Amino acid sequence: MSKMATLEIDGKKYEFPLITGTENETAIDIKTLRGVTGGITTIDPGYKNTGSCESAITFLNGEEGVLRYRGYSIEELADKADFLEVAYLLIFGELPTKEQHEKFHADIKAESHVDDDVKKILDGFPKAAHPMGVLSSLTSALVAFNPTSVNVDSEEEMYQAIVKVMGKFPVLTAWAHRKRAGLPLDYGDDTLGYVENFHKMMFNKPNSSYEVDPKVISAIDKLLILHADHEQNCSTSTVRMVGSSHAGLFVSISAGINALWGPLHGGANQAVIEMLEAIKEDGGDTKKYMAKAKDKNDPFRLSGFGHRVYKNFDPRAKIIKVAADDVLERLGIEDPILDIAKGLEKEALEDPYFVDRKLYPNVDFYSGIIYRALGIPVEMFTPMFALGRLPGWIAQWKEMRLRKEPIGRPRQVYIGETQRSFKDVSKR
Repeated sequence: MSKMATLEIDGKKYEFPLITGTENETAIDIKTLRGVTGGITTIDPGYKNTGSCESAITFLNGEEGVLRYRGYSIEELADKADFLEVAYLLIFGELPTKEQHEKFHADIKAESHVDDDVKKILDGFPKAAHPMGVLSSLTSALVAFNPTSVNVDSEEEMYQAIVKVMGKFPVLTAWAHRKRAGLPLDYGDDTLGYVENFHKMMFNKPNSSYEVDPKVISAIDKLLILHADHEQNCSTSTVRMVGSSHAGLFVSISAGINALWGPLHGGANQAVIEMLEAIKEDGGDTKKYMAKAKDKNDPFRLSGFGHRVYKNFDPRAKIIKVAADDVLERLGIEDPILDIAKGLEKEALEDPYFVDRKLYPNVDFYSGIIYRALGIPVEMFTPMFALGRLPGWIAQWKEMRLRKEPIGRPRQVYIGETQRSFKDVSKR
């Protein structure tokens, strides 16, 4: 017999079943609450205590600093897998065999061509347009060039939709950068791996041969893996919510891009660099800004420290810190902004105020440092995040549709005016 939770309201008792996940997370199933209580609902701003779905994709334990994709630890995946392997794992549930991996990559490459008419849409944007706005618009526009809705019950149609978006999205991301940088569009090179090809599309110049350090590609590969999924965050919940109306994959992902754009979500790594630049302009005194961060009466807040979910060290930050140190040493970059970042990191890891509150540098802090070191402009940080999160969005959309989840429709507690009579404009 399943365990039950009892709710008592005005002397009446109602029982609701408890659901336990495979990692022993327990939730109260209240889907019958309104019906049995005659209209009572719950209220949970930000959904901090509300499970919107059951999912088999990502497990996150913020108290212990644990992150797993389909049961595999993020540490092991970042160390041993490549981004396409992780993408396949998230989307299809298992790590690919050698043959599946090769076929997946080949099928993605076969679908990487973007219709020439998409360039006309890109041409319509001013050069100063933010790449996230461009990327969102171009992703949504793919619907016009792929008008047939996906039959989610057809494995073949689902697979084709997946490889299409995996193939075209890196091209659109690179084009958003090249538009802003004033570079001619690049169509990539089918002889390269997924991540290296994306890097080439971003940075290849028409008057020079393309060369890249394998350490750079490895660092980008790790960053994409670390960002690939993160449970029911703002953008992922958006993708599932939009998809629950049976909106298509491209438009649902476009909605996720818009949700990711905000500074409290994917824009956080951009906010880190902007904070560092502001500190530099004010003289670069890290101790001064650490003191400001500890002052409750000071409006200044450190970007890239702490995390809403992790109450311990962000496991992704531990991994990417090593990559950041490696890249900075390998490239021998001298940059006062990066020196300030290292100073803030050192003080935060040693200062009892931050250590006691577990306000450690998070993945956004280190990813911003790496992107800057690699010459990726600050406005492209969030599009890079979107490229990494793409397989997670696809996996979550696919799971939601295959589970035939109902359309998302949160309730509310109304706090406005009660019923009143209309007055003619002459009497107002």
